[in-house]
Amino acid sequence: MKVTGATLPFLPFCQRLLPSRLAGFSLALLKATALEITILAGHLLLYPSGITQERRAAPVSPLPTPDDGDDGPAQLPTQAKPPVVLLHGFIDNRSVFVLLRRNLAQHGRQQIESLNYSPLTCDVRTAAALLGRHIEEICERTGSKQVDIVGHSLGGLIARYYVQRLGGDFRVRTLVTLGTPHSGTRVVPLANAHPIVRQMRPSSELIEELTGPAPGCRTHFVSFWSDLDHLMDPLETACVDHPDLISQSVRVSGIGHLALPVHPAVATGIRQVLDTEQTPAEATADSGGLTVA
Repeated sequence: MKVTGATLPFLPFCQRLLPSRLAGFSLALLKATALEITILAGHLLLYPSGITQERRAAPVSPLPTPDDGDDGPAQLPTQAKPPVVLLHGFIDNRSVFVLLRRNLAQHGRQQIESLNYSPLTCDVRTAAALLGRHIEEICERTGSKQVDIVGHSLGGLIARYYVQRLGGDFRVRTLVTLGTPHSGTRVVPLANAHPIVRQMRPSSELIEELTGPAPGCRTHFVSFWSDLDHLMDPLETACVDHPDLISQSVRVSGIGHLALPVHPAVATGIRQVLDTEQTPAEATADSGGLTVA
């Protein structure tokens, strides 16, 4: 799978000016930056539509199996896929998942929930406890025992804390994170005035807490990270690296932080992860083997 941005009309001119290897990197960065700006502009237009929590639709019942009479053996109903919970990043809302939600729905996911947490949230632990209450409500309403979660940036860190520290591995089958600073990020030091940004720094109390033992954690973690993510410093912080966790990392080439929940190739990768059931041994053996390049 290859993730790229749109071709820009002035790229041939840039290629003539720059040495080939330097040009390749610079042009990739240029295309990724142009795509980020375009996505940011579109997201600003959609942002007001996602400020409020979404309306909870009634659960969709699976379609009845046609009665074939005596023409053949009766077909057993297929097992319903668990609901997908989408959790946005810092100073954002559920509107960031408009395209991903549509993509999942078009490929058979009938129960998709986009959750908002307050932009005034100052503690990952508090947000994780609130997420846990939301998930209990979703399971009760849908009759599902488990959910899958897709978390972008800070949303992935909140979901990981819920899974790893609040017993959420009982409810969360698969946690997909997109550009989440699992080991902390050093970007934008001046943002330390915000408490939740300080929690996302390397060696913060929260990050140290997540490095602690997590024996028997049942959730399958899949972390998508980009080689051009300007908010991850170092880039590898977006990978889950913990000896007790069942985890895989997916490298995405050629796009930035904002494109991760939007790009169709990433959406395809997310669908493949959610639709593939693996045993813990299989997931561990395949760790690092999923690549978008």
